[in-house]
Amino acid sequence: MSFVLHGIGVSGGIAIGRAQLVSHATLEVAHYSITPAQVPGEIERLTQALKAVQKELESLRGAMTAGDAPAEFGAFLDVHWMILTDPVLREMPKRTIAEQLCNAEWALTQQLSVLVEQFESIEDPYLRERKADVVQVVERVLKVLMGKPGNVGPANAEEHTILVAHDLSPADVIQFKNHHFAAFLTDLGGVTSHTAIVARSLNVPAVVATHNERTLIRENKLLIVDGGRNVVIVNPDRSVLAEYRVKQDELELERQKLRRLRTTPATTLDGCRVELMANIELPEDLEQAIENGAAGVGLFRTEFLFLNRDGLPSEDEQFEAYRAVASGMKGHPVTIRTFDLGADKHKEGLDGLSRVAPNPALGLRAVRFCLAEPRLFLTQLRAILRASHYGQVKILLPMLSSVGEIEQALALISQAKESLREQRAK
Repeated sequence: MSFVLHGIGVSGGIAIGRAQLVSHATLEVAHYSITPAQVPGEIERLTQALKAVQKELESLRGAMTAGDAPAEFGAFLDVHWMILTDPVLREMPKRTIAEQLCNAEWALTQQLSVLVEQFESIEDPYLRERKADVVQVVERVLKVLMGKPGNVGPANAEEHTILVAHDLSPADVIQFKNHHFAAFLTDLGGVTSHTAIVARSLNVPAVVATHNERTLIRENKLLIVDGGRNVVIVNPDRSVLAEYRVKQDELELERQKLRRLRTTPATTLDGCRVELMANIELPEDLEQAIENGAAGVGLFRTEFLFLNRDGLPSEDEQFEAYRAVASGMKGHPVTIRTFDLGADKHKEGLDGLSRVAPNPALGLRAVRFCLAEPRLFLTQLRAILRASHYGQVKILLPMLSSVGEIEQALALISQAKESLREQRAK
């Protein structure tokens, strides 16, 4: 029998394929009692599960810095990392285990309920929807506790596969790039959810907030996902299937037309020129930016040169990276942001640094970190200034919050310039 489900299309396009159902751990949690003697072991089981998810996020960060993810994904990983390391999520379930003599899965879901209730009381719709990030982090921990895979499995190589889930995290969605899923649909979600943003950046058709699709759709059923019209068609008949295949061909023709416009100047009807630039994380990203007609690099996130490595990059190593981008843009502007280290990023390759704040997301990060580590900052500034000889380079200082920080940063830039002049004069 054919039927139609309605939701919110958060990423346009049309996909035709077979359903692959994704388990939802929070709907399958068992509740059982333990003895006082079993409490330490149960707490240790939760601790190990939290560590395992931390490793998963580190692995995903590594994949992202290798160029396998859109730039937005880094911010989402930061959010999930901070949720995972928050004492409210890590310690309260342990107390529940000890006081209620219950299993770790149940204790974790009880704490999740408390947090979700707090988020639902927030008036701002964007902040209220951030409860989805908390749920997604807990979901990953629960899957480890329950012995289920934390990642979505590979798609069927023979035909397009469409993921059907109660909810998906950005970490799940990012696997579309490697496993070639055609689309996804979820019971939950909204236009401003992190998952929706990642789906749009990957150009993956997606419909969310269908409410009950996870219970109505069976494994391997034929589906049509129309992100532009906010619908999912289950078991379409031949005429509908033929109609949507024609629509797919029309969309592909439209994409080809748009590709031919990549080098056309972006100008409004009254003659105002709009500069479309690219955000990059590594020099390797430059090829795609040029291929898509970018008029420059609007943001080079340099902190990714510092991550997933044993030591810190030398001045010459940084110079070569910045020079490659500056010269590669052939006179177009390149804005290089000084490293925005902090949050979870000090975990990967920065453990040797002397200054780490208790809450780096709100304290010692970005330009404040740079000013606290002037030797490290001067090394980067020298490398950027040297690279500016090869192109139109600008410097962006992240998260400035006072005149004093601006003055200190400008003084260090002047110091870096002077040291290069002295070196050249020798």
